[in-house]
Amino acid sequence: MTVTYTWDVYSTLDGFGSYNSSGDWGGYWGKQGPDFLDRRLALYSEEQRMVLGANTFRQFVQVLGPSTEESKVSDPVNTRLRNMPTTVVSTTLEGPPTWPNATLAGGDAVDVVARLKKESAVPLRSHGSLSMNRALMAAGLVDLVQLTVFPVISGQTGVEPIFQGAADFDLELMESRTLDDHTQELIYRPTLHG
Repeated sequence: MTVTYTWDVYSTLDGFGSYNSSGDWGGYWGKQGPDFLDRRLALYSEEQRMVLGANTFRQFVQVLGPSTEESKVSDPVNTRLRNMPTTVVSTTLEGPPTWPNATLAGGDAVDVVARLKKESAVPLRSHGSLSMNRALMAAGLVDLVQLTVFPVISGQTGVEPIFQGAADFDLELMESRTLDDHTQELIYRPTLHG
């Protein structure tokens, strides 16, 4: 039996996962509110293993700090995220990750996640890690896409279109909720189209 793998990703309405350095949006495009933060803390409080690609892992360490003591960000959501069991999938990183409860898994992400899905006793969740998760979707390893859409359009400052270069998928809406009266959380089951 395999566990569920959820790709958890934040987006603007026009499909961007981040913004360039000339944008002045702030974290979560400045739109996080108490419902969103409570929801994230509840999600991260569930027993699960985080799976990150090398680039996202590097960004997390840069923003959140390698340890609780060294972090400039100490809110409960990011503290929980930093302390979750995490597998970092990489062909470029070496040595043990500088992150509590993290392990490094070398090799192809499809092989690593297929093995994790069979061996893990807890569900798997990945946040961001766009190119890795597009490849995992194409391989049929992503069970759920949890898309949180913030109420912004970043046509001038948006970078990294989330699904750019992805295969075609049909999506079955499994859950939806509105957070803070303006942010949408949509959970889909993807099926390769065709």
